[in-house]
Amino acid sequence: MKLIASLLLAIPALAQALSSPDGQLQVDVSVNDQQQLVYTAQRAGQPVLLASRLGLVLEQGDYANGLKLLDTSPVKTHREQYTLAAGKKSSIDYRANEQRFTLANAAGQQLVLTLRASNDGLALRYTIDGAGRKTFKDELTSFAFTPEVRAWLQPMSVAKTGWKRTNPSYEEHYQADIPVGTAAPSHAGWVFPALFRSGANWVAITEAGMDGRFHASRLASDSTGGTYRIGLPEASEVNTGGGLLADIDGPLMTPWRVLAIGPLKTVMESTLGTDLAAPAVAFDKAKLKPGPASWSWALLKDDGTVFEVQKRFIDYAADMHWPYTLVDADWDRKIGDARMKELADYARAQGVGLLAWYNSSGAWNDTEYSPKSALLTQADRAKEFARVKAIGIKGLKVDFFGGDGASMQAYYVDLLKETAEAGLLLNFHGATLPRGWSRTYPNLLTTEAVKGFEFATFTQDDQDKVARHAAMLPFARNLFDPMDFTPMVFGDIPNIQRATRNGFELAESVIFLSGIQHYAETPEGMATVPAFVKTLLRELPRHWDEVRFLDGEPGKFVVLARRAGKQWFIAGLNADDNSRDVQLDLSWLGKRQGQLISDGEGPRDFIEGKLAAPAAQLTLSPKGGFVARFP
Repeated sequence: MKLIASLLLAIPALAQALSSPDGQLQVDVSVNDQQQLVYTAQRAGQPVLLASRLGLVLEQGDYANGLKLLDTSPVKTHREQYTLAAGKKSSIDYRANEQRFTLANAAGQQLVLTLRASNDGLALRYTIDGAGRKTFKDELTSFAFTPEVRAWLQPMSVAKTGWKRTNPSYEEHYQADIPVGTAAPSHAGWVFPALFRSGANWVAITEAGMDGRFHASRLASDSTGGTYRIGLPEASEVNTGGGLLADIDGPLMTPWRVLAIGPLKTVMESTLGTDLAAPAVAFDKAKLKPGPASWSWALLKDDGTVFEVQKRFIDYAADMHWPYTLVDADWDRKIGDARMKELADYARAQGVGLLAWYNSSGAWNDTEYSPKSALLTQADRAKEFARVKAIGIKGLKVDFFGGDGASMQAYYVDLLKETAEAGLLLNFHGATLPRGWSRTYPNLLTTEAVKGFEFATFTQDDQDKVARHAAMLPFARNLFDPMDFTPMVFGDIPNIQRATRNGFELAESVIFLSGIQHYAETPEGMATVPAFVKTLLRELPRHWDEVRFLDGEPGKFVVLARRAGKQWFIAGLNADDNSRDVQLDLSWLGKRQGQLISDGEGPRDFIEGKLAAPAAQLTLSPKGGFVARFP
C-alpha cells in the first residue's frame, strides 16, 4: 500500500474530482508539477488507475506538456436512451455525470478534455476547436496499474503478415491472466477490448465514437511498470494512397477512450462500448431483421459455392426457420448473376433472404477471391449495390480489409453509410473491431474481428485451443460488439478431431452475441441431433432484451442469462479438462421451471431434463455446456 499511496500523492491536492451517479466511481483530474495533465480513478475507495498521463501532440502544437488549467465546467447530467438490434440489451438508458476541462499550452493553444463517469465506468475524449489544419502526431493517454494487477490481452498481429498479407484482422489467441507490464509479442501491441483485474474490480478498455476521420487505436507494446499507453496503427494499414493518422481541417474531436470498471458482473453487463457511439442513422426497420443463417463455407469450403449446394442450404435454412443463407466467395464466377437471382427468388419463396460475399480489397493484400476491387469508390459501390438489389440479395459480407489507419477507417464508414442508404445489411470480415458501429449503423448486424471457428477447421492445434478461446470471448471481444464467430458443429470436421462436446457447441448459440449468427453446421450434421435440440435452434430468439452475468472466469468458464420478451435462456460452457460444479442464483425467476439441454454420456450425446429456480446446481462436463429455457 505504500507504493499506491506514494503514486496517488503525485496528484496535487487541487485535483478536480468527478463521481459517478451512484458515487462509487471517482475520477480525479489535475495538472501535475511537470505541467502535465494526469488523472486517477478509484472505485469504492479502492485504487483502479494510478496517476496516468493525458494529452495530445499535433504537428501544429503540443497539448501534452507545459499545460495550465484554465477552466473547469460545472458537472452536468448526461443521459441518452437508445435501442439496439444486435446487442446484449434492446433498450438502453445511459446516464453519466459529465465535466469539461479547458487547458492551454505554453503557446496559448487550447485543449478541452471531456470526462464522463457512469456507474459502470468512465470515458474521455479531447477536442481542439478552431479553423485550420489539425495533424495528429501522438497521444499520451495512459492507464497505470498497480504491480499486482493481472491482464487478459490479445496481441495485435503485425500488418501485412499472415495468409495473403491479410493481417491485421484481430485473429489471435489471448494471453490470459498475465502480469501487467508483460511486453506484447511484437511491436504491434495489444487489441481492444483489453481486460484487467485490479483487486475486486475489473477494467475493460476500448474506444468508441469512430466517425471515419480518425485512425483506430490499440494499446502500445511497451507497458513497463504496468503503464499502458494508446498505440497507433502501423504505416502500411492504409487504403491505397490514403493517410495513416488523423489529419483534419477544422475542429478535431478524438474518439472516446472507454473504461468499463467494477465487479466482473458490472463489466459483463455494461454497454459503454455502444453508449459512447454516435446515435443511429436512419435505416428501414422493415429490413432490419436479425436472425441465424445457414452457411456452407465453414465445413465445405470453396467447393460448396455452387448452385446446387447453395439451394440445399436454402432448404436447410427454411427447415430450421432461419431467415438467411450466406453465399460465400467466388459466387460471381462459380454461380453468376442470373443463377444467383434464381437462388434469391427460390429463397424468398421459402421465407429466406440471400446474403452475398464481397472482397473489400484493392492492392493492400494478395487475395484473389471475387467479387474483388468492386467497392473501392463511391461510383463502384453505387453500381454494385444496384446490382445485388436487382438480384434480390438482402445484405453483404465484406472481407479482407487492410488495418486501422485513418483512410481505412474512412473506407469502413463509407461502406456503412452507403449500405444503410441502399437498405442493405452488412457484415465485416477480416476486419477491425467495430467499436460501437452497430449502434450508429443498425444495418451492421455483425463483424468478425475474431479468431473464429474457421481456424479450428484448419489445424488441430487451433481446434485443441478452441474451448479456452471460446470461454475468453464473452469477456473481451464480444463484450460490447456483435461477433461473427460462426459457431456450432455437432458432427465431424474434415481431417480434425473435435475437442468440444455437443453441449459446449449448443451453448455458443446463446452465449455468443451476433445479429446474424452464421451457423457452421451442415444439414447432414444437424440431422444427427435430437428433435428437442432442433426445436430449440428453430425457436431461439433473434435478438435479446436483457443480459445477466451469473458466473464465470475469463478463459475458463462462463454462464450467462439472456431475456427475450418474457422468456429467459441460460447457457454455460466449461473450457476445462475436468468437470466443473456451478451454483446458480435464479431468484429473479421465482419458482419457474425450465427445459435443460446438456451433455449426455458421450461427447456427441445430448440429454434433456429440467432446471428449477430459485437456485440450482449444475455439473458442467469437461469441454461441455448446457442451455436452459424458461418460457
